[in-house]
Amino acid sequence: MRTPRIYTDSPLSEGAQAELDENAAQHVGRVLRMQSGQALRLFNGDGQDYPATITEAGKKRVEVLVGAPEPNHTESPLQIVLGQALSKGDRMDYAVQKAVEMGVTCIVPLTTEHCEVKLKGDRADKRLRHWQSIAVSAAEQCGRARVPQILPVMTVAQWLEQSRDCDLRLVLHHRTAQALGSMNKPGRIALMIGPEGGLTAEEITQAEKEGFLPVALGPRVLRTETAPVAAMALCQWLWGDSGSLK
Repeated sequence: MRTPRIYTDSPLSEGAQAELDENAAQHVGRVLRMQSGQALRLFNGDGQDYPATITEAGKKRVEVLVGAPEPNHTESPLQIVLGQALSKGDRMDYAVQKAVEMGVTCIVPLTTEHCEVKLKGDRADKRLRHWQSIAVSAAEQCGRARVPQILPVMTVAQWLEQSRDCDLRLVLHHRTAQALGSMNKPGRIALMIGPEGGLTAEEITQAEKEGFLPVALGPRVLRTETAPVAAMALCQWLWGDSGSLK
């Protein structure tokens, strides 16, 4: 049976007897129903995996003996910061989950002119916690040892300023002929994805004035939750770690 990978926000060190945080403990004890003596692989976002053995297991409390840290080589050399327009239902959940699987570094939910979702106050905080939980689960599943951060919701103007530290900034725009393959290799890239109704002409112009390049992924119009997956797959192939499969 495959050894479960579990994220914990607790400090981990070789030889330590550690108590898992509440979320991790409930998943191990209540969901997986694991028992004392069974093996886990833990990670806490420091880039390493930690083999561990359960020494005490209950539905709410789990203690483990932590083994020697092992290097985890699943992080891409290409850093991708995703500005993803808010969308209804489970579309945003899908976009977050798949972006983590594709190697995203950071996700910024965006509110745009055509966004149908408006988040403020406690509702925004709740959704951010929900998306961060999805990111954790996706990292557990796909083998990553770092969990991408979900930043607070930003306007387009805030996002444009936030992304200035990226050496290549792209806005997906199906009405352009510019292709990804024509660009120089970046180390850190910003991707801006619009909502179902698309970005307005003013928003695209605003992005271009800030140094964003419009880019198309092909002749077909992609849904807002599909576009980041397709874009990151191509970016990883051209400039990241997927190119090693060529």
